[in-house]
Amino acid sequence: MYLRFDSRRAPANDVKLAAMTDRLPTIRRRLLALLGLAALAAGVTTSAGAATVGLIGRKAPDFALPAVVGSNVRLSEYRGQAVIITFWSSRCSVCARQLMLLDRLYRTYRSSGLIVVAVSVDDDPAHAEQYARAHAAGFPLLLDTAKTVSRAYAIDRLPSTVLIDRSGTVRYLHGDDRADDASYVTQIRALLDDTVAAP
Repeated sequence: MYLRFDSRRAPANDVKLAAMTDRLPTIRRRLLALLGLAALAAGVTTSAGAATVGLIGRKAPDFALPAVVGSNVRLSEYRGQAVIITFWSSRCSVCARQLMLLDRLYRTYRSSGLIVVAVSVDDDPAHAEQYARAHAAGFPLLLDTAKTVSRAYAIDRLPSTVLIDRSGTVRYLHGDDRADDASYVTQIRALLDDTVAAP
């Protein structure tokens, strides 16, 4: 027994093969897109986000910045207290809400040792000052026009909030404007209950 080759079918097979080959780039793109979505769903972050997450469990980078009103603020002077740093900008549409919510938390917990500072990443200090005066808070609003602090904390979205424990270690990060969420209160209380003393 032998197989017979039908030359009349060969061109049709070639067309099918060519059509499949033409679709390979599309299939490849779809597979890459699906893999990207799967990575996002699994919690894989971008390089900037990964850098921010990498801060958790490490000493918070120290800084000294001028305040819109009042004197300069140095983070290391608050060692021994729970500290919240929030990053904002006058161009950020939801930053005013975050500042207001954090001001409410600050007023509630400052007697327990909570410190809050807000760092502006505006390029123009005049815009930042105008915004800060319009959205006054009970805590210092600082100017980081050179963006050295926001780079040290790998901030890639606004508002971003960093919670630091009494030993100066970054414990929690938030990239949202929901300081009224119960998770903030739980985390603040955990920081305030921490009995680690300043070195």
